[in-house]
Amino acid sequence: MTMTDQNCVPFSYVLCDQVAILAVDDDPIQREFCAVYLATPHAEITTVGSAEEGLTLLEQARFDVALIDVDMPGMDGIEMVRRLRADRRFDDLPLMVITGREDIVSIDQAYAAGATSFMCKPVNWRLLGHQIRFLVRAHRALAAA
Repeated sequence: MTMTDQNCVPFSYVLCDQVAILAVDDDPIQREFCAVYLATPHAEITTVGSAEEGLTLLEQARFDVALIDVDMPGMDGIEMVRRLRADRRFDDLPLMVITGREDIVSIDQAYAAGATSFMCKPVNWRLLGHQIRFLVRAHRALAAA
């Protein structure tokens, strides 16, 4: 069976708007995947290996969305989300928790802490791109209203 132009879907970037993404994960492989799979001419991806580094960077630079792993040494991702939500400067920052945990308690903890969205690992990178685009566009629309 051969592929023809009729049954090929044209390639397109999901992240087609200018977007600055902060990815916080202690796993260097996950950080590299994030940098590679979410990269587009319009997406600026910054990765850090700890919640503490993420909080410091958020003090210094502006991001459109933060992707935060839960299970990290030192401060975990849930505590990072809590701290960000306790600081009014980050009220409008979408926070997506990404974790290997998919149990009810983990999901409830993430949302109770203030997460905007939740995704389980292993990550479907195309789906994550669509979710990031939706979160950023929704938050920009709210800010403009």
